[in-house]
Amino acid sequence: MIVDAVSMDLTSAQWARIVPLIPIKPRRADGKGRPPTSPRPILNAILWILRTGASWPDLPTRYPPFQTVHRWFQKWTRDGVIENIMKALAEDLVERGVIDVSESFIDGSFAPAKKGATKSAKPSEAKAQRSWQSQTAMALLWASTSTALPRTK
Repeated sequence: MIVDAVSMDLTSAQWARIVPLIPIKPRRADGKGRPPTSPRPILNAILWILRTGASWPDLPTRYPPFQTVHRWFQKWTRDGVIENIMKALAEDLVERGVIDVSESFIDGSFAPAKKGATKSAKPSEAKAQRSWQSQTAMALLWASTSTALPRTK
């Protein structure tokens, strides 16, 4: 994994490898404006969100406010910083022999969940969406397997 098992944050060695990739804006000469937030807890928070899939407001309190983290995530994504960080972390894992990228793939599947339903629940027959093709197929299937008696005189 790319994180320390105890704190789930980047190790010092990983941080040392990444810190040159993060542009640090110098503080204004007049001292006005927000005090700069250290990029390390921001990056750890971003990685926590990416790893867990949680929404931004669910960010634990040990990290900076989610608004700050999200703002930096958007900026770093636009500037290509996040991509460079992910590449550097992947290279670190490859060099240490933790992962083998020759056997990796990207899965683009998507399975929407019905709001309020359990994960394994199937939609009821009445509520299931039906296309005209499936309705036609069902009618043809019914007609071909029907055991109705022939009409009598």
